[in-house]
Amino acid sequence: MSRRTLGIIPARAGSKGIPRKNIRTMAGVPLLAYTAHAALNAASLSRVLLSTDDPEIASIGRAAGLEVPFLRPEELAIDSTPMVQVVLHALEWVQSRGLDYGAVCVLQPTSPLRSSATIDRCVALLWKNDVDSVISVRPVPLEFNPHWVYFESSAGLLEPCVNGPEIPCRQQLPRAYHPDGGVFVTKTEVVMVEHSLRGKRMMGAVSPEGEAVDLDTHDQWRDLEERLKFTSQPTDQSSPQ
Repeated sequence: MSRRTLGIIPARAGSKGIPRKNIRTMAGVPLLAYTAHAALNAASLSRVLLSTDDPEIASIGRAAGLEVPFLRPEELAIDSTPMVQVVLHALEWVQSRGLDYGAVCVLQPTSPLRSSATIDRCVALLWKNDVDSVISVRPVPLEFNPHWVYFESSAGLLEPCVNGPEIPCRQQLPRAYHPDGGVFVTKTEVVMVEHSLRGKRMMGAVSPEGEAVDLDTHDQWRDLEERLKFTSQPTDQSSPQ
């Protein structure tokens, strides 16, 4: 199996929470450019493609150094489109040209602080451990551990999220993680055969705390922009610093 990894940056035009957020400027730089910079500087990615349905996003992507060899069909750019369908479309495009990649790495622009080093670490874990996929994660705070979380039933009663013996001591809680949205690396055969970005054997790579940003709301956008004013001085659209 080839160990070449294809990077895919999905950036559609539609966005309900923050309109056109993928190309909105963050600290003077289009949001997309942050992910482009990390992807293009990741040693583990053999090639990086931008998958978009929008000519303006495509133009900004090219200015940031990305390849945009196709525009995504409209039916693959709606709110309900599963990400795996977007990845399958890109993989089918490269495979139709006789190109072979053993894995695919999905990098969403809404995680602009994920680094090249984190991308490389996730890809390395995939091959070292021979798993189906690796995703970037952050630890779940102890008070939100699934063993201490309850759902409300239709009768208004609290029911434990995890069935089993009660765990009263925090030292006994198993470690729990949540996806931070930064990196998804999956073997190509898993995507093509199982139509899944996870597969049956998935590992997590803990992201540095400062990288774990996933932009969904205006408040999150404002907070990150304030933070970057003091920690980042982008010099151009293709090379955020």
